[in-house]
Amino acid sequence: MFVWLIILLPLSVAAAPYAALVIDARNGKVLHAQNADTRLHPASLTKMMTLYIAFEAVQNGELTMDTLITVSRKAAAEEPSKLGLRPGQQIKLRYLVRAAAVKSANDAATAIAEAIEGSEAAFARRMNRTAKAMGMTRTTFKNAHGLTESGHLSTARDMTILGQHVIYDYPQYYNLFSRKTADAGVRKVRHTNSRLLSSYRGADGIKTGYTRAAGFNLVASAERGSERVIATVFGGRSTASRNARVAELLDLGFKKSPTWAKLHKPDRPPYLGKGAGAGGIVVANTSDPAPGTRAKSIRVASAAVTRSLRPKARPGSTVDPNLVAPLVASVGKDIERELQEIVLASDTAPDPAPDDPGVVVVADVADVSAPAESKKPVQRPKSVAAAAATLSFKDTPTPARKAEVVTRLSTSGGRHWGINVGRFPNEYLAQKMLLKTGLTETATLDDALRKVVRGKTGFDAMFMGMTRDGAELACRRLQARQMTCFMVGPS
Repeated sequence: MFVWLIILLPLSVAAAPYAALVIDARNGKVLHAQNADTRLHPASLTKMMTLYIAFEAVQNGELTMDTLITVSRKAAAEEPSKLGLRPGQQIKLRYLVRAAAVKSANDAATAIAEAIEGSEAAFARRMNRTAKAMGMTRTTFKNAHGLTESGHLSTARDMTILGQHVIYDYPQYYNLFSRKTADAGVRKVRHTNSRLLSSYRGADGIKTGYTRAAGFNLVASAERGSERVIATVFGGRSTASRNARVAELLDLGFKKSPTWAKLHKPDRPPYLGKGAGAGGIVVANTSDPAPGTRAKSIRVASAAVTRSLRPKARPGSTVDPNLVAPLVASVGKDIERELQEIVLASDTAPDPAPDDPGVVVVADVADVSAPAESKKPVQRPKSVAAAAATLSFKDTPTPARKAEVVTRLSTSGGRHWGINVGRFPNEYLAQKMLLKTGLTETATLDDALRKVVRGKTGFDAMFMGMTRDGAELACRRLQARQMTCFMVGPS
């Protein structure tokens, strides 16, 4: 009997099946693969999808980061790792997100799932819809946390695809995955893999995972200069050996990937939230939600709008000429043509009522051309101000107040938020988009500071100096017009 124990003991602690994949994150090119399509237990790598859907839900107005979530008995009873939530406790979504991303808390993940879809089972179905839309063809989710469950399986390739989407689809939240510590509301939490973050140059995430069935899993990303590599390992024997193997794979990735490569971001999947119909269009109740419940509103996701129901113009819906001059001050070349296009667009597609932020009007402001009957050459005014003065405005009401020119970012009243309306290859195109956007959405952007920020891959067109609610409302109204927009929080 003693001999049999000696023989069987190594088998009982043998590591789970091993799989690995390394890609150039900039274009998805595979640099190394081993058992990359073998279906294995993902463990807490699952939480990448849970958090991805949480970011998506916030982006589409289902709830906000400050929504109070009531913790259920089921969520509070999840096995460790956990935050230590109690049944009936209320906690903001932002703290649950931090706990799930940094500490890998299972109770936090379940609470997020129930808050968004009402039950973990319904949330798992949404996870699977989103995974399929991303091209994760060999993944089946059964829960939001990754604890071992029959049929809850994924692959190294699929989890690498998910990691790439986490990085590029919601860059404003990606910094969560590199935080070594975070305030989770009820207590401070530490990162599950701070060792790799501290020891490997350029490492900035993404997610660890461990169960007895899965072994030690990790999806890691690192950036050095213009290069970014993602390495995924399933079935490590220990935290130390897994980290060492991932470091080797990241080194291999940086060695094989070119210094310069064209960035080809993965296509963001269509919005498939609760109430989403064909094409990812969501039409829901616009009433204000009770605290701790899901906010519901009209959202237009990635698919194009095929039919736009435009209401008749309300009195006073045309552009206020006193607001034009401050907005056009920094853009010179071809400004007359751009202003004329915006004015024509404003006449045909009135703004949503600024006093009713829950109602979003879907309007198309693209491809508006000038009337064809006038073919005489138009003399260009010598200045931008003169250009603005030459434009005609139909039924322009007397302005209720003077236009205010914002000259600096406010540091009072919580005006530390902003929105990003696109990235462009040069500063002129970014300024041009700021002008178009500002004239299209004067109700929420007239007091915002227009700013062009130069980055590694282009020029970001941004409106800054806004409150959180103001930035959220502006994005909601711009997205309803099929215009690019995402919120930028305080640093």
